[in-house]
Amino acid sequence: MSACLRNRWFVTCGVIWFVSGLAGFGCMGSARQVSSSEAEPSAAAALNEPERAFDENRDLCLFGRGNPTPGIVFEGRAAVDLRQHTTATEGADFDPDVDPAGKRLVFASTRHARHSHLYIKSIYGATVTQITDEPANDAQPVFCPKGERIAFVSDRSGQWDVWVVDVNGRNPTQVTHNPAAELHPSWSPDGKRLAYCRVNSRDNLGELWVVELANPGIKRLIGEGLFPEWSPDGHKIAYQRSRARGDRWFSIWTLDVSNDEVLYPTEIASRHDAALISPVWSPDGTQIAFSTVMPKVQGSEPRINGGGRSDIGIVDADGRGLQYLTDGRGDNYSPAWSVDGRIYFTAKLERSETIWSVRPFRPPLMVEPTIKTGDRRAAAVTETDFAD
Repeated sequence: MSACLRNRWFVTCGVIWFVSGLAGFGCMGSARQVSSSEAEPSAAAALNEPERAFDENRDLCLFGRGNPTPGIVFEGRAAVDLRQHTTATEGADFDPDVDPAGKRLVFASTRHARHSHLYIKSIYGATVTQITDEPANDAQPVFCPKGERIAFVSDRSGQWDVWVVDVNGRNPTQVTHNPAAELHPSWSPDGKRLAYCRVNSRDNLGELWVVELANPGIKRLIGEGLFPEWSPDGHKIAYQRSRARGDRWFSIWTLDVSNDEVLYPTEIASRHDAALISPVWSPDGTQIAFSTVMPKVQGSEPRINGGGRSDIGIVDADGRGLQYLTDGRGDNYSPAWSVDGRIYFTAKLERSETIWSVRPFRPPLMVEPTIKTGDRRAAAVTETDFAD
Protein backbone atom coordinates (compact mmCIF):
# COMPACT_ATOMS: atom_id res chain seq x y z
CA MET A 1 0.00 0.00 0.00
CA SER A 2 1.14 3.55 -0.53
CA ALA A 3 1.42 4.12 3.20
CA CYS A 4 -2.14 5.34 3.01
CA LEU A 5 -1.66 9.09 3.03
CA ARG A 6 -4.75 10.03 4.95
CA ASN A 7 -6.30 9.71 8.35
CA ARG A 8 -8.50 6.64 8.72
CA TRP A 9 -10.23 6.90 12.07
CA PHE A 10 -13.59 5.23 12.22
CA VAL A 11 -16.46 4.36 14.46
CA THR A 12 -17.66 0.82 15.07
CA CYS A 13 -20.68 0.23 17.29
CA GLY A 14 -20.26 3.69 18.74
CA VAL A 15 -16.59 3.15 19.61
CA ILE A 16 -13.98 5.33 17.98
CA TRP A 17 -11.03 3.08 17.16
CA PHE A 18 -7.49 4.36 17.44
CA VAL A 19 -4.92 1.84 16.40
CA SER A 20 -2.14 4.27 17.07
CA GLY A 21 1.56 4.13 16.74
CA LEU A 22 1.67 3.17 13.08
CA ALA A 23 2.92 6.43 11.79
CA GLY A 24 1.75 8.06 14.89
CA PHE A 25 -1.89 7.36 14.69
CA GLY A 26 -1.82 4.54 12.20
CA CYS A 27 -5.17 2.92 11.99
CA MET A 28 -7.20 0.17 10.58
CA GLY A 29 -8.26 1.60 7.25
CA SER A 30 -10.60 0.61 4.51
CA ALA A 31 -8.09 1.38 1.75
CA ARG A 32 -7.20 -1.51 -0.52
CA GLN A 33 -3.78 -2.43 -1.85
CA VAL A 34 -2.82 -0.20 -4.76
CA SER A 35 -0.03 -0.43 -7.27
CA SER A 36 2.36 2.39 -8.04
CA SER A 37 0.55 2.98 -11.32
CA GLU A 38 -2.74 3.80 -9.64
CA ALA A 39 -3.58 7.39 -8.84
CA GLU A 40 -3.41 8.47 -5.20
CA PRO A 41 -6.90 9.45 -4.02
CA SER A 42 -7.43 12.99 -2.90
CA ALA A 43 -7.68 13.83 0.80
CA ALA A 44 -11.22 15.08 0.27
CA ALA A 45 -12.27 11.82 -1.38
CA ALA A 46 -10.68 9.83 1.42
CA LEU A 47 -12.64 11.67 4.07
CA ASN A 48 -15.88 11.06 2.20
CA GLU A 49 -15.39 7.30 1.97
CA PRO A 50 -17.83 5.31 4.12
CA GLU A 51 -16.42 4.19 7.45
CA ARG A 52 -16.61 0.44 7.85
CA ALA A 53 -15.85 -2.16 10.48
CA PHE A 54 -12.67 -4.23 10.60
CA ASP A 55 -11.99 -6.72 7.84
CA GLU A 56 -9.22 -9.31 8.09
CA ASN A 57 -8.09 -8.61 4.53
CA ARG A 58 -7.93 -4.85 4.98
CA ASP A 59 -4.61 -3.03 5.19
CA LEU A 60 -3.38 -0.84 7.99
CA CYS A 61 -2.94 2.83 7.13
CA LEU A 62 0.49 3.92 8.17
CA PHE A 63 -0.07 7.62 8.64
CA GLY A 64 -2.49 10.41 7.90
CA ARG A 65 -2.49 13.69 6.10
CA GLY A 66 -3.86 16.29 8.46
CA ASN A 67 -4.46 19.97 7.92
CA PRO A 68 -1.20 21.92 7.85
CA THR A 69 -0.27 23.58 11.11
CA PRO A 70 2.25 26.38 11.54
CA GLY A 71 4.10 24.75 14.41
CA ILE A 72 4.11 23.32 17.88
CA VAL A 73 3.34 25.32 20.98
CA PHE A 74 4.80 24.20 24.30
CA GLU A 75 3.76 24.98 27.83
CA GLY A 76 6.86 26.41 29.45
CA ARG A 77 5.90 25.19 32.88
CA ALA A 78 5.86 21.52 31.77
CA ALA A 79 8.59 21.08 29.15
CA VAL A 80 11.80 22.67 27.93
CA ASP A 81 14.51 22.26 25.28
CA LEU A 82 12.58 21.40 22.12
CA ARG A 83 14.73 19.68 19.47
CA GLN A 84 14.13 18.39 15.94
CA HIS A 85 15.86 15.12 15.04
CA THR A 86 14.75 14.30 11.47
CA THR A 87 14.12 16.54 8.50
CA ALA A 88 12.30 14.52 5.86
CA THR A 89 10.93 16.85 3.19
CA GLU A 90 8.96 14.08 1.50
CA GLY A 91 7.07 11.22 3.06
CA ALA A 92 7.02 10.88 6.83
CA ASP A 93 9.22 9.85 9.77
CA PHE A 94 7.29 8.26 12.62
CA ASP A 95 7.26 5.68 15.44
CA PRO A 96 10.52 6.73 17.14
CA ASP A 97 12.36 4.70 19.77
CA VAL A 98 15.70 5.32 21.48
CA ASP A 99 18.26 2.65 22.35
CA PRO A 100 19.02 1.86 26.04
CA ALA A 101 22.19 3.98 25.93
CA GLY A 102 20.30 7.02 24.64
CA LYS A 103 22.61 7.35 21.62
CA ARG A 104 20.65 5.95 18.65
CA LEU A 105 17.22 6.63 17.25
CA VAL A 106 15.25 4.05 15.29
CA PHE A 107 12.13 5.03 13.37
CA ALA A 108 9.91 4.11 10.44
CA SER A 109 9.81 6.30 7.37
CA THR A 110 8.38 6.68 3.88
CA ARG A 111 11.00 9.25 2.88
CA HIS A 112 12.41 7.03 0.12
CA ALA A 113 9.53 4.78 -0.90
CA ARG A 114 5.80 4.31 -0.89
CA HIS A 115 6.28 1.53 1.66
CA SER A 116 7.57 2.39 5.11
CA HIS A 117 11.00 1.05 6.09
CA LEU A 118 13.10 1.18 9.27
CA TYR A 119 16.03 3.57 9.75
CA ILE A 120 18.63 4.18 12.45
CA LYS A 121 20.51 7.40 13.13
CA SER A 122 22.64 8.91 15.85
CA ILE A 123 20.66 11.13 18.20
CA TYR A 124 22.89 14.10 17.37
CA GLY A 125 23.92 13.10 13.84
CA ALA A 126 22.36 13.84 10.48
CA THR A 127 23.00 10.67 8.48
CA VAL A 128 20.45 7.85 8.49
CA THR A 129 20.98 4.14 7.85
CA GLN A 130 18.20 2.06 6.31
CA ILE A 131 17.94 -1.40 7.90
CA THR A 132 14.88 -2.89 6.15
CA ASP A 133 14.07 -2.82 2.45
CA GLU A 134 11.31 -5.33 1.80
CA PRO A 135 8.50 -4.53 -0.69
CA ALA A 136 6.20 -4.19 2.32
CA ASN A 137 5.49 -1.89 5.24
CA ASP A 138 7.56 -2.02 8.45
CA ALA A 139 6.62 0.08 11.49
CA GLN A 140 6.64 0.37 15.29
CA PRO A 141 10.32 -0.47 15.87
CA VAL A 142 11.55 -0.84 19.46
CA PHE A 143 15.04 -1.66 20.76
CA CYS A 144 15.59 -4.69 22.98
CA PRO A 145 16.96 -3.99 26.50
CA LYS A 146 20.55 -4.64 25.35
CA GLY A 147 20.16 -2.58 22.16
CA GLU A 148 21.25 -5.44 19.89
CA ARG A 149 17.90 -6.30 18.26
CA ILE A 150 14.78 -4.48 17.20
CA ALA A 151 11.22 -5.77 17.37
CA PHE A 152 8.79 -4.29 14.84
CA VAL A 153 5.61 -5.04 12.91
CA SER A 154 5.43 -5.78 9.22
CA ASP A 155 2.92 -6.89 6.59
CA ARG A 156 5.62 -8.63 4.52
CA SER A 157 4.02 -12.05 5.18
CA GLY A 158 0.60 -10.91 3.96
CA GLN A 159 -0.80 -9.71 7.28
CA TRP A 160 0.52 -7.57 10.14
CA ASP A 161 2.80 -9.65 12.37
CA VAL A 162 5.53 -9.10 14.94
CA TRP A 163 9.12 -9.54 13.72
CA VAL A 164 12.60 -9.23 15.26
CA VAL A 165 15.75 -8.13 13.40
CA ASP A 166 19.36 -7.37 14.34
CA VAL A 167 20.24 -3.66 14.50
CA ASN A 168 22.32 -4.08 11.33
CA GLY A 169 19.26 -5.37 9.46
CA ARG A 170 20.34 -9.02 9.44
CA ASN A 171 18.47 -12.12 10.60
CA PRO A 172 14.84 -10.98 10.35
CA THR A 173 12.67 -13.47 12.25
CA GLN A 174 8.90 -13.69 12.23
CA VAL A 175 7.53 -14.09 15.78
CA THR A 176 3.75 -14.18 15.26
CA HIS A 177 1.71 -15.76 12.46
CA ASN A 178 -1.94 -15.12 13.23
CA PRO A 179 -4.22 -13.97 10.36
CA ALA A 180 -5.45 -11.13 12.61
CA ALA A 181 -3.36 -7.96 12.81
CA GLU A 182 -0.72 -8.24 15.56
CA LEU A 183 0.87 -4.94 16.54
CA HIS A 184 2.99 -2.90 18.92
CA PRO A 185 5.67 -5.19 20.39
CA SER A 186 7.16 -4.29 23.78
CA TRP A 187 10.17 -6.05 25.30
CA SER A 188 10.17 -7.43 28.82
CA PRO A 189 13.09 -5.96 30.84
CA ASP A 190 14.99 -9.28 30.63
CA GLY A 191 14.58 -9.38 26.85
CA LYS A 192 13.05 -12.87 26.92
CA ARG A 193 9.43 -11.98 26.13
CA LEU A 194 7.42 -9.62 23.98
CA ALA A 195 4.03 -8.17 24.82
CA TYR A 196 1.90 -7.21 21.83
CA CYS A 197 -1.73 -6.74 20.85
CA ARG A 198 -3.95 -8.61 18.45
CA VAL A 199 -6.94 -6.96 16.79
CA ASN A 200 -9.78 -9.46 16.82
CA SER A 201 -11.78 -8.62 13.71
CA ARG A 202 -14.76 -10.78 14.69
CA ASP A 203 -15.87 -8.63 17.61
CA ASN A 204 -13.63 -5.58 17.14
CA LEU A 205 -11.74 -6.13 20.38
CA GLY A 206 -8.08 -5.63 21.10
CA GLU A 207 -6.35 -8.48 22.92
CA LEU A 208 -3.10 -8.33 24.91
CA TRP A 209 -0.69 -11.22 24.40
CA VAL A 210 2.75 -12.26 25.64
CA VAL A 211 5.12 -14.50 23.65
CA GLU A 212 8.28 -16.32 24.77
CA LEU A 213 11.02 -15.53 22.25
CA ALA A 214 12.91 -18.75 23.02
CA ASN A 215 9.75 -20.66 22.13
CA PRO A 216 7.45 -18.50 19.94
CA GLY A 217 4.86 -21.26 19.97
CA ILE A 218 4.09 -20.36 23.58
CA LYS A 219 1.74 -17.37 23.61
CA ARG A 220 -0.49 -16.26 26.48
CA LEU A 221 -3.58 -14.05 26.41
CA ILE A 222 -3.36 -11.65 29.35
CA GLY A 223 -6.26 -9.26 28.86
CA GLU A 224 -8.26 -6.90 26.70
CA GLY A 225 -6.73 -3.74 25.28
CA LEU A 226 -4.25 -2.31 22.78
CA PHE A 227 -0.64 -1.13 22.65
CA PRO A 228 0.93 -2.77 25.74
CA GLU A 229 4.11 -1.31 27.22
CA TRP A 230 6.21 -3.16 29.80
CA SER A 231 7.36 -1.12 32.81
CA PRO A 232 11.12 -0.81 33.44
CA ASP A 233 10.97 -3.12 36.47
CA GLY A 234 8.80 -5.67 34.67
CA HIS A 235 6.06 -5.58 37.32
CA LYS A 236 3.42 -3.75 35.27
CA ILE A 237 2.15 -3.39 31.72
CA ALA A 238 0.55 -0.13 30.60
CA TYR A 239 -1.96 -0.19 27.75
CA GLN A 240 -4.95 1.59 26.25
CA ARG A 241 -8.46 0.28 26.71
CA SER A 242 -11.92 1.54 25.80
CA ARG A 243 -14.72 1.70 28.32
CA ALA A 244 -17.70 -0.60 27.86
CA ARG A 245 -20.20 2.16 28.60
CA GLY A 246 -20.61 5.93 28.60
CA ASP A 247 -18.34 7.88 26.26
CA ARG A 248 -16.35 4.70 25.37
CA TRP A 249 -13.15 6.63 24.69
CA PHE A 250 -9.81 4.94 25.16
CA SER A 251 -8.07 5.58 28.47
CA ILE A 252 -4.73 4.53 29.99
CA TRP A 253 -4.66 1.38 32.15
CA THR A 254 -2.07 -0.79 33.86
CA LEU A 255 -1.88 -4.48 34.76
CA ASP A 256 0.23 -6.00 37.52
CA VAL A 257 2.46 -8.81 36.24
CA SER A 258 3.66 -11.38 38.76
CA ASN A 259 5.16 -14.66 37.55
CA ASP A 260 2.33 -16.34 35.65
CA GLU A 261 -0.39 -14.07 37.05
CA VAL A 262 -1.76 -10.85 35.62
CA LEU A 263 -3.79 -8.93 38.19
CA TYR A 264 -5.53 -5.67 39.07
CA PRO A 265 -6.42 -3.86 35.82
CA THR A 266 -6.31 -0.22 36.92
CA GLU A 267 -7.41 2.88 35.02
CA ILE A 268 -4.70 5.52 35.39
CA ALA A 269 -5.94 8.42 33.25
CA SER A 270 -9.02 9.24 31.18
CA ARG A 271 -11.01 12.08 29.67
CA HIS A 272 -14.68 12.26 28.79
CA ASP A 273 -14.01 14.28 25.65
CA ALA A 274 -10.92 12.63 24.16
CA ALA A 275 -9.01 9.39 23.75
CA LEU A 276 -5.79 8.71 25.65
CA ILE A 277 -3.61 6.30 23.71
CA SER A 278 -0.08 4.89 23.22
CA PRO A 279 1.27 4.88 26.81
CA VAL A 280 5.02 4.68 27.45
CA TRP A 281 6.88 4.52 30.78
CA SER A 282 9.50 6.95 32.05
CA PRO A 283 12.92 5.33 32.61
CA ASP A 284 12.34 5.17 36.38
CA GLY A 285 8.78 3.88 36.03
CA THR A 286 7.19 6.74 37.97
CA GLN A 287 5.41 8.43 35.05
CA ILE A 288 3.62 7.53 31.82
CA ALA A 289 3.61 9.59 28.63
CA PHE A 290 0.74 9.24 26.15
CA SER A 291 -1.06 10.86 23.24
CA THR A 292 -4.43 12.56 23.65
CA VAL A 293 -6.60 12.61 20.54
CA MET A 294 -9.31 15.25 20.35
CA PRO A 295 -12.22 14.51 18.03
CA LYS A 296 -13.85 16.79 15.53
CA VAL A 297 -17.63 16.52 15.64
CA GLN A 298 -19.14 15.81 12.23
CA GLY A 299 -22.91 15.74 12.26
CA SER A 300 -24.21 13.96 15.33
CA GLU A 301 -21.16 11.86 16.18
CA PRO A 302 -17.47 12.55 16.82
CA ARG A 303 -14.99 11.64 14.14
CA ILE A 304 -11.28 12.08 14.01
CA ASN A 305 -9.85 13.17 10.70
CA GLY A 306 -7.56 15.88 9.41
CA GLY A 307 -9.43 18.43 11.51
CA GLY A 308 -8.72 16.67 14.79
CA ARG A 309 -5.85 17.34 17.16
CA SER A 310 -3.48 15.29 19.26
CA ASP A 311 -1.01 16.24 21.95
CA ILE A 312 1.58 14.63 24.22
CA GLY A 313 0.77 14.38 27.93
CA ILE A 314 2.31 12.84 31.04
CA VAL A 315 0.76 11.45 34.20
CA ASP A 316 2.19 9.88 37.34
CA ALA A 317 1.93 6.11 37.58
CA ASP A 318 -0.59 6.52 40.41
CA GLY A 319 -2.88 8.68 38.22
CA ARG A 320 -1.97 12.07 39.69
CA GLY A 321 -0.44 15.12 38.03
CA LEU A 322 -1.78 14.81 34.48
CA GLN A 323 -0.22 17.57 32.38
CA TYR A 324 0.34 18.30 28.70
CA LEU A 325 3.68 19.05 27.06
CA THR A 326 2.30 20.20 23.71
CA ASP A 327 -0.66 22.39 22.94
CA GLY A 328 -0.61 22.70 19.19
CA ARG A 329 -3.23 22.81 16.46
CA GLY A 330 -1.71 19.85 14.63
CA ASP A 331 -0.82 16.26 15.44
CA ASN A 332 1.79 15.27 18.02
CA TYR A 333 1.89 11.56 18.70
CA SER A 334 3.85 8.31 19.26
CA PRO A 335 5.81 9.29 22.40
CA ALA A 336 8.96 7.37 23.35
CA TRP A 337 10.85 8.08 26.58
CA SER A 338 14.67 8.07 26.46
CA VAL A 339 17.02 7.08 29.28
CA ASP A 340 18.11 10.73 29.62
CA GLY A 341 14.52 11.79 30.37
CA ARG A 342 13.66 13.27 26.98
CA ILE A 343 10.40 12.35 25.27
CA TYR A 344 10.66 11.73 21.53
CA PHE A 345 7.54 11.98 19.38
CA THR A 346 6.28 12.59 15.87
CA ALA A 347 4.94 16.02 14.94
CA LYS A 348 2.97 16.80 11.79
CA LEU A 349 4.25 20.06 10.37
CA GLU A 350 3.23 21.28 6.93
CA ARG A 351 2.68 18.07 4.93
CA SER A 352 5.27 15.75 6.43
CA GLU A 353 5.83 14.11 9.78
CA THR A 354 9.20 14.49 11.48
CA ILE A 355 10.62 13.45 14.84
CA TRP A 356 11.15 15.87 17.70
CA SER A 357 11.98 15.63 21.39
CA VAL A 358 11.34 17.67 24.50
CA ARG A 359 12.41 17.42 28.12
CA PRO A 360 9.63 17.42 30.73
CA PHE A 361 10.87 18.87 33.97
CA ARG A 362 7.93 18.35 36.29
CA PRO A 363 8.90 15.66 38.82
CA PRO A 364 6.34 13.02 39.74
CA LEU A 365 3.97 13.93 42.54
CA MET A 366 4.35 10.54 44.14
CA VAL A 367 6.12 10.72 47.50
CA GLU A 368 7.39 7.64 49.24
CA PRO A 369 8.57 8.84 52.64
CA THR A 370 11.11 6.89 54.60
CA ILE A 371 9.56 5.55 57.78
CA LYS A 372 11.96 5.74 60.70
CA THR A 373 11.10 3.44 63.55
CA GLY A 374 12.71 3.99 66.91
CA ASP A 375 11.04 0.88 68.23
CA ARG A 376 8.10 -1.33 67.31
CA ARG A 377 5.59 0.83 69.12
CA ALA A 378 5.97 4.05 67.16
CA ALA A 379 6.97 5.42 63.78
CA ALA A 380 7.89 8.97 62.80
CA VAL A 381 8.29 10.79 59.48
CA THR A 382 10.61 13.78 59.28
CA GLU A 383 9.98 16.84 57.11
CA THR A 384 13.09 16.08 55.06
CA ASP A 385 11.49 12.85 53.93
CA PHE A 386 9.14 14.94 51.79
CA ALA A 387 11.79 17.16 50.25
CA ASP A 388 12.05 17.16 46.47
